[in-house]
Amino acid sequence: MCGIVGYIGNKDAYQILIKGLHRLEYRGYDSAGVALINKNKQLNVYKTKGKVAYLEDFASDKDTSGTIGIAHTRWATHGEPTNANAHPHYSQSEKLAMIHNGIIENYAVLKEQLIAKGYTFQSSTDTEVLIQLIEFIKTIHKTDLFTAVQMALNQIVGAYAIAILDKENPDTIIAARKSSPLVIGVGEDEYFLASDATPIIEYTNKVVYLNDEEIAIIKRGEPLKIKTISNIEKTPQIQQLELSLSQLEKGNYNHFMLKEIFEQAKSLTDCMRGRINTDVNNIALSGFIDHKEKFLNAKRIIITACGTSWHAGLIGMYAIEEFARIPVEVEYSSEFRYRKPVINKDDIVIAISQSGETADTLAAIELAKKNGAFIFGICNVVGSSIARATDSGCYTHVGPEIGVASTKAFTAQVLVLLMLALSIAKEKKAIEENHFLNILHEMTLIPDKIKTILKINDNIEKFSQIFTYASNFIYLGRGYNYPIALEGALKLKEISYIHAEGYPAAEMKHGPIALINAEMPVVVIATNAGMYEKVVSNIQEIKARKGKVIAIITEGDEVVRKLADYCIQIPETKECLVPLLASIPLQLLAYHIAVVKGCDVDQPRNLAKSVTVE
Repeated sequence: MCGIVGYIGNKDAYQILIKGLHRLEYRGYDSAGVALINKNKQLNVYKTKGKVAYLEDFASDKDTSGTIGIAHTRWATHGEPTNANAHPHYSQSEKLAMIHNGIIENYAVLKEQLIAKGYTFQSSTDTEVLIQLIEFIKTIHKTDLFTAVQMALNQIVGAYAIAILDKENPDTIIAARKSSPLVIGVGEDEYFLASDATPIIEYTNKVVYLNDEEIAIIKRGEPLKIKTISNIEKTPQIQQLELSLSQLEKGNYNHFMLKEIFEQAKSLTDCMRGRINTDVNNIALSGFIDHKEKFLNAKRIIITACGTSWHAGLIGMYAIEEFARIPVEVEYSSEFRYRKPVINKDDIVIAISQSGETADTLAAIELAKKNGAFIFGICNVVGSSIARATDSGCYTHVGPEIGVASTKAFTAQVLVLLMLALSIAKEKKAIEENHFLNILHEMTLIPDKIKTILKINDNIEKFSQIFTYASNFIYLGRGYNYPIALEGALKLKEISYIHAEGYPAAEMKHGPIALINAEMPVVVIATNAGMYEKVVSNIQEIKARKGKVIAIITEGDEVVRKLADYCIQIPETKECLVPLLASIPLQLLAYHIAVVKGCDVDQPRNLAKSVTVE
């Protein structure tokens, strides 16, 4: 979940590294640091607790010269956020410095062995153990840094993306990865290194994605070399980035999250572009078309994901079962990978991840692969680990999502799952043609309906100020809207630090109703599509106990309007498409409550965007 950036070339490395850290800060912001080799071959490491801005202040009077360097922004795993635990970490001789994203699982055993050989440690991190091990091997075996890294990584259990500087070889960066992302940018007489492409696109659109257990030798003035930890040489495969610098800027918005909420009309249009053809009334998902028989013959579909993506998976389950009539299970990747699941060769596993790097979901994919299942990936980042690990899949094409709390990536995941469900259903002839066409037509109207909802942002901002007093929220929904209740509650928790729980509306009376009083805000998704009368009854039960009801309703609904304390109207649409609309006001509600409370919306405490550790 940490952010890694590196540079070697002819420019001032420090400025490039700092700018890169700011672009990667969504991956972690507990501490930050930089290592540079200057023209006198001095290896300088500067690091501090806190965000990248703190590092800039700390290094403002230091020697930050040099045209080679590595830098890091941290999300703490081993060791709390302190100056000592910040990266980069020196080796004992201070000849080597390393940054690391991942977890070394057997670090404790290795640390004991190194202590017995006279090594001392300045931090409580697993990362320092690895750089000490590399130096130990390099010294004992009198080998070069690449060979020492290769030998050390063969002893490591866990995940890593690492970059290392050696003051005795000031024109080289050694980098390696396993289960944590690492991309190398190829420029004119210069190379860039990062956890993802966002720090690189400003300088080059040519990149090489490292694969698991590959080590890169990045040397000034020489072609990029890649070998595996088994010493097999690989030919670097250069790919072109489809990313623009403007997508990484906030523009006129106060926060990335608000920008990304407002981008959803466009992002869903982009997600549908080239896939929905209203001229021939068809959906064309190449990842489905190329493997159509797998889906038509599937006995079961398993959806595996984490967090917000898991909520999208629940909506996918409703849609696939309703339209395609294939049984679906939705699994948390972190549980699925460890509970010895029954996976058959005629199962399809759909893995969902915004970043395409989620560690638990990648592990779930590997487990499913070993059992012979067909793997279909849904992710946003081209060239990501999940995109490369799956048999087929679908990109969401929403552009970079910088805000830690997912918004546009979530709605695009839902849209892709709906398109997939309808595609399977049509091929199976499990859906009537008129019903298919009606949904397809309504789907194309969703972006304009989102624009309508966004026009009431100012109203949501005003009444959201009322609820900053609350320490608890309940969110209720039924059918397709139950996962939206879960997602709305998660958004509020993530960015405002208010405890919130989502429930199926009918389950309220099986426990949560005990919490209802005049101080308890209850958000109810009460649109007129699907079990409307029953949800109205649930609202009446809340009001009978003096609960404060915020209702998401269909335009023109006077029944719920009279019952609820506050109403947010959304345009009418098909039941399966309601989540694409209902999620928008819930995102805005969470955002505005968090802003009024003074919370850091884009970088909420303890969270990171890309969860690349277990």
